[in-house]
Amino acid sequence: MFIDLRDRYGITQVVIGPPEAASPLIDEAGRVPAESVILVRGKVADRLEGKINEKLATGEIEVRTDHFEILNVCQTPPFTPNQSDLPGEDLRLKYRFLDLRRTEMQRAMVLRSKILKSMRDYFDENDFIDVETPILGRSTPEGARDYLVPSRVHPSCFYALPQSPQLYKQILMVAGFDRYVQVAKCFRDEDLRADRQPEFTRLDLEMSFVDGDGVMHLIDGLVARVAKEVLGKEIKTPLPRMTYGEAMRRFGNDAPDLRFGMEIVDVTTVARKTDFRVFRGTADSGGFVRGINVKDAVTRYSRRQIDELTEYVKGDFGAKGLAWFRVEDDGTLWSPISKNFEAEHLAEIRGLMSGEPGDLLMFLADSWEVTCKGLSGLRRRLAAELKLINPDELNCSWVTEFPMFELDPETKHWNAMHHPFTAPLAEDLPLLEQDPGDCRAQAYDLVINGSEAGGGTIRIHDPATQSKVFELLGIDEETAEDRFGFLLNALKFGAPPHGGIALGVDRWVMLLAGLDNIREVIAFPKTQKATDLMTEAPGHVDKSQLTELHLRTAKIAKQSD
Repeated sequence: MFIDLRDRYGITQVVIGPPEAASPLIDEAGRVPAESVILVRGKVADRLEGKINEKLATGEIEVRTDHFEILNVCQTPPFTPNQSDLPGEDLRLKYRFLDLRRTEMQRAMVLRSKILKSMRDYFDENDFIDVETPILGRSTPEGARDYLVPSRVHPSCFYALPQSPQLYKQILMVAGFDRYVQVAKCFRDEDLRADRQPEFTRLDLEMSFVDGDGVMHLIDGLVARVAKEVLGKEIKTPLPRMTYGEAMRRFGNDAPDLRFGMEIVDVTTVARKTDFRVFRGTADSGGFVRGINVKDAVTRYSRRQIDELTEYVKGDFGAKGLAWFRVEDDGTLWSPISKNFEAEHLAEIRGLMSGEPGDLLMFLADSWEVTCKGLSGLRRRLAAELKLINPDELNCSWVTEFPMFELDPETKHWNAMHHPFTAPLAEDLPLLEQDPGDCRAQAYDLVINGSEAGGGTIRIHDPATQSKVFELLGIDEETAEDRFGFLLNALKFGAPPHGGIALGVDRWVMLLAGLDNIREVIAFPKTQKATDLMTEAPGHVDKSQLTELHLRTAKIAKQSD
């Protein structure tokens, strides 16, 4: 009788048979259900010649047992961890204790542990102090909705779970703790996306007497350290940097994937000269004509497939359409619309796009925002379809100098691009008065394989500048005092220049593991509806609990389908 004994260290073959085991023991072992918990005692021995399993780390040995004991019988499971056709995610999340037995899940949890250890060791070696900040704090709404916790001893008052340790870590700088670090749990009651969770883990740090270069240099070292220790990969530092403006021009995205080319090219100047109504009309009205060169793709995409791409950019990004040309063997451009262009203009477009025979040139004519979003999305889709991305590559870079503010199209009010405590570039400080829309922030995002993996800023440390930023954001003195009075008060007592960054631990693990689902790297995640299918949280509570908290629930009308 052979049994595969599995634990988190791997699989070991157990042999139950003569001369070590008698027939009753062999019969008992043959009846044990899969996924049961057993105890065996025996001797480790080499496998017989020809029986070595090279697919297993333990494939050269086996355990020949003379003692077998069933500790806990497993009832018929809804699925088994080793089955090839896994069920849907909802069922796996409901039975997460079974799902976590999968080798892939255990590998992800081990990777997570190793990454966190490497991070902690690195910051300890760099003289950072690990400080725990409160979980129960004051609600300071500044973006996503807070998760609120009612107070029993203070009727009608609420704590808030932290969206970040931002205010506490700034106060630590005022207190003289010049290097703070924490692996922090954070909570945001926001509309969820596939790569977001209502509760998440981040590594948070803050430094005094530092600028953006200093923070980025420190994180460069961390990236190289983790990549080497955890993945065995060498990362060249310093990591490359580009400004937000450059990223949007070249890639249409503030977290560009640099593992492949296909950069965006602006041909608006040529479009303005053409007789093609769509191009010229867009250019003359202040819009943009921008495109990408899909190398050697003419034979890869049929007209039907190009039509599908057209519907993709129209449906997902609001584009009006997708124009395209193929580069012929003689270097000319052909398309159903090419008759609307002079030969010299087609040649100029080809030159700007670096078009070569076999290339497929694709264009959007629209607003800046639509061309950015549409071409960025198209670029990612085409790279996946054409298998341009090396899954083993780890590409890390920085995007810097984000806009300080963004204008809400509905309210016409300024919103902070990062958060209201971000400092402007020193040379842009006058723009707070003159032109806030052109003001750049001392902000920097870490990008790994086309995903934001961390974001940080240098903070405002003087009350006057902070008051001006609050004013621009429509936060009056009374509201500022009510929400952030403790921070504003601290800034009056000798606050040093300071800044920091928050690194998304869940995102790091997902990217370094080569996965595309963040729930696969969290032991007990929530669904996209913010529910825990295993514990059935959130759930109802007893009326007596509500009474203690001075609360009562309201009846919600059922929505019709």
